[in-house]
Amino acid sequence: MSTAATRTTGPDHLWTVDEHLEDILATVRPLEPIELQLLDAQGCVLVEDITVPVSLPPFDNSSMDGYAVRVTDVAGASEEYPAVLTVVGDVAAGQADLLHVGPGQAARIMTGAPLPPGAEAVVPVEWTDGGLGEGPVTGMRARSQAPEVAGGHVHVYRSAEARAHVRAKGSDVKAGDRALDAGTILGPPQIALLAAIGRGTVRVRPRPRVVVMSTGSELVQPDEQLGPGQIYDSNSFALTAAARDAGAIAYRVGAVADDADTLRSTIEDQLVRADLLVTTGGVSVGAYDVVKEALSSVGDEDEEGAGIDFRRLAMQPGKPQGFGSIGPDHIPLLALPGNPVSSYVSFELFARPAIRTLMGLDDVHRPRTRATLTTDKALTSPKGRRQFLRGTYADGDVTPVGGAGSHLVAALALADALIVVPEDVESVEPGTEVEVVLLG
Repeated sequence: MSTAATRTTGPDHLWTVDEHLEDILATVRPLEPIELQLLDAQGCVLVEDITVPVSLPPFDNSSMDGYAVRVTDVAGASEEYPAVLTVVGDVAAGQADLLHVGPGQAARIMTGAPLPPGAEAVVPVEWTDGGLGEGPVTGMRARSQAPEVAGGHVHVYRSAEARAHVRAKGSDVKAGDRALDAGTILGPPQIALLAAIGRGTVRVRPRPRVVVMSTGSELVQPDEQLGPGQIYDSNSFALTAAARDAGAIAYRVGAVADDADTLRSTIEDQLVRADLLVTTGGVSVGAYDVVKEALSSVGDEDEEGAGIDFRRLAMQPGKPQGFGSIGPDHIPLLALPGNPVSSYVSFELFARPAIRTLMGLDDVHRPRTRATLTTDKALTSPKGRRQFLRGTYADGDVTPVGGAGSHLVAALALADALIVVPEDVESVEPGTEVEVVLLG
């Protein structure tokens, strides 16, 4: 991993959002492909085109429980004048030895069973008397209760066209067709298709392993008793959930106290299971900003210029940020601010694209759109900062929720979008068209 972009800027450089993101995406590389069992590959990205080796379905088969017949034998059949056919036996799904259906004959056939030689169509059992001679029936009976099996007769009350209720060989996909393209994320339907064409393993980029940890001696785990000056640790839960939502395998580490040695030791312990480290808190200019203290002087022994670079960004919320690599394997690390909204917004803008890049995806960003600002009064924004305000989006309109404070967790829980106010805009009037980042 290279951090060349960080070496061309001074400590007082005010990074733009785009510069910081560009630096991250220029240094984070997709993970190396591996071969995985199908269920282990869920959520992973294919690195190979998948060609169908065998047609689906691999043979003509019945889409109904009923009777396999010749079309001419049931032509003109009705309840008043049914076709009466001799039943030559059963055809079940998975059956290898197939009966032959000749003139005046029918075979009881189950859904998914191969169409027997000589048969041209399937009549649903509901179009027959089921061999009982008492008018239309509602379903197929068990073999032991079917007197028409092998030698009995069945009355058919409706005609059938050729290929009626028959799933044709290759009607789903044909041998040689492209089943899935490289770059496809494997969800349940894709895994079903791979299994259906006989693929037990597949070559993919693995889901990134992301370790999330928050810092701060004031943090207490949920369900524990709060003491004076303490708050519950929400950031590590939010960001771990966000990492999983982005497609990663995410591990949450309990809050680390404000001690540089403890933090360095904790990070070193986590490197073995991390493709990306995300910390939250301790990156500002306070006396107890432990992440900055612990990692500012950390570098990679065998790569000049690598390490963690702490920056100021022209954005609100989320001005203080850190990015670089750590450890002998140059594991990328994103150091995010500690205020809940700053932390989450920063994750969406920087950590999520990094995760999607590690996965090998081409499109790593949240979708964006234009929307009409719906609000009672103008929004204000600091000059020279790109502001991201929480909002709710619906039908082309976006409405702000909560204020600009970076500690307002309740408002964040209501938001499904971020309203983007550019650096050169200080006020946005109601009815203005704005850019919106969709979070849902």
